[in-house]
Amino acid sequence: MELFAARGFEGTSIEAVLERTGVSRGSLYHHFASKQSLFEAVVGVVEARVGGEVVAASAAAGDTDPVAVLRAGFLAWVRLAADPVVRRILLIDAPAVVGWLRWREVEEQYGLGLIRAVVQAAAEDGRLPTTQVDAFSHMLLAAVNELALLVALADDVPSVQASAEAAVDELLRRLLPQADPTRGSRRRR
Repeated sequence: MELFAARGFEGTSIEAVLERTGVSRGSLYHHFASKQSLFEAVVGVVEARVGGEVVAASAAAGDTDPVAVLRAGFLAWVRLAADPVVRRILLIDAPAVVGWLRWREVEEQYGLGLIRAVVQAAAEDGRLPTTQVDAFSHMLLAAVNELALLVALADDVPSVQASAEAAVDELLRRLLPQADPTRGSRRRR
């Protein structure tokens, strides 16, 4: 993972991987058919780590309000985009190396399901029509991924990160306003 993060996919040779890990070429190729399949496994590991940190941040928010949960998770993702491993492996190399469609599949596997569950809770609170849960979930995933890319590619990360965090707050405030008290809330049931 460290080699791909430091050197990128193109700059990381199989020889460097063998030297760093101490495994034989035969052993490496027994588990991974190619450098690309090794990289795909690394992408999965990094996605799982990011997913775990985003879920932990959402849980640490200590709030049952779906928008607060989304906010905490989105802010965690935007902050993680500045991590050199996340930046290089997930946001820069993965779309090009594994292909955009496969990268989207991985993103959907790790991120979309979580977002969809929270957006469903927001719909149950009357913040949006339940028929729009899927569309809103995709929009939010796309928006937060674009913010993560802005941070990852920024020359002035702190400034861009602050702007991205403010944008998360503004987007959620406008897109998912306070629950409609006339519709009843699942939290009050």
